[in-house]
Amino acid sequence: MVSRVQGIIILAAAAGCILTGDLRNSCFLLCGCILLLFAASFYSDRKREKQLEELISYLMKVQDGMELPDLTKCKEGQIGILQNEIYKLIVLLKQQLGSVTREKTYLADMLSDISHQIKTPLTAITIMTDLLKQPDLPVSKRLEFVENADRQVNKITWLIQNLLTLSRLEADMLKFQKESVEMHGLLENVCGTLELLAEVRGVSLQLPPYKEAIFAVCDPAWTAEAFCNILKNCVEHTSQGGTVQILLAQNNFGTTVTIKDTGDGIAKEDLPHIFERFYKGKHSAKDSVGIGLAMAKQIMMRQNGVIHVESTKGEGSIFDVRIYKKAL
Repeated sequence: MVSRVQGIIILAAAAGCILTGDLRNSCFLLCGCILLLFAASFYSDRKREKQLEELISYLMKVQDGMELPDLTKCKEGQIGILQNEIYKLIVLLKQQLGSVTREKTYLADMLSDISHQIKTPLTAITIMTDLLKQPDLPVSKRLEFVENADRQVNKITWLIQNLLTLSRLEADMLKFQKESVEMHGLLENVCGTLELLAEVRGVSLQLPPYKEAIFAVCDPAWTAEAFCNILKNCVEHTSQGGTVQILLAQNNFGTTVTIKDTGDGIAKEDLPHIFERFYKGKHSAKDSVGIGLAMAKQIMMRQNGVIHVESTKGEGSIFDVRIYKKAL
């Protein structure tokens, strides 16, 4: 097909024929030039209309939820540029829509979890409140119900606070204060908070002294919270007379805290899920909620750390907590 530029060249040739006196040839050339120009213009307009029809059809398919076509099919020229920009815009909008959908799903799941966890203590409070309305209720029973209601309120408060903290961790909204922390001292303080629990359960918490100080770059408060949750889990799943031992090591890559217990161990089917929010294994404590280990994992992940677990049913568990010096 002849382009408009070629038609102009033919028109110039026809004009040359007129100037040289060749009228017959000039008429033929002029007619051919006009026809070719019309044909080129018609072809160009039709091609543009077809491309616009394709774009309109594509936008209609996108609204109907169809998949995106292959970007390599984009044409050259201004229409091709427009086509490519529309494709990129649709891809971006689809990504944003997917992100919003995931956020809505996460929020719905979180609200469902909160509702499920709060239902039991709220039911208990309602029952005890109804019992307290009885005018002939003995004073001793009244005090007992008040104490029970107070415990349930405290449980709900603790649950909501930890759920909000876990949500902020998962959304990466908490800012950690990174500093060089002496790990043996930090773990000593954590063991101090669990000393009473270990004593009641008859479990020995062992943290041997180290000649050289071992440091790790982390947030001391949040890191202590993570280790407290892990150690508490180990103590609660260790029988009377058992031990929970804490070992420290350091190399060029980072710092490792190994926690070994002689407890019940974790069932093979439960092991892949113990860090999931609200997951409770077959042998979980009656009042366990399933937040502690999930929070510990999130805290370590936000500080360039990982938690690895090995466990055999009836032989105890080993938690390896590694805080790396540089990004993985």
